[in-house]
Amino acid sequence: HVQLVESGGGSVEAGGSLRLICEASVYVDSTHCMGWFRQAPGKERDWVATDNGVGTTYYGDSVKGRFTISRDNAKNTVYLQIDSLKFEDTAMYYCAARRWGYCTVKPSDYPDWGRGTQVTVS
Repeated sequence: HVQLVESGGGSVEAGGSLRLICEASVYVDSTHCMGWFRQAPGKERDWVATDNGVGTTYYGDSVKGRFTISRDNAKNTVYLQIDSLKFEDTAMYYCAARRWGYCTVKPSDYPDWGRGTQVTVS
């Protein structure tokens, strides 16, 4: 299993930016689909973005054009650049990893999770 640690969250005003960081305990390569999910209080965990490790990224409709997922395999790190933050982006953001499988939008398809980093937009 991959241990994941998120950081970079914080409190920002609407329109601001944050860069979330996810550090993995092992080398992540093209066999790993890396994803970001978020969960607001009282709501289900929702898919945000994924990177399939071979150059293709996917985004949820609500974040497309504002969020950018990227990865640096040499550093075992995945990033989520969040721009033009909106109040509705407030949530706990989680990094997830899935090996030897397609990138999906279902949280249950990802066996490895971090503990999350809080993003609060005011």
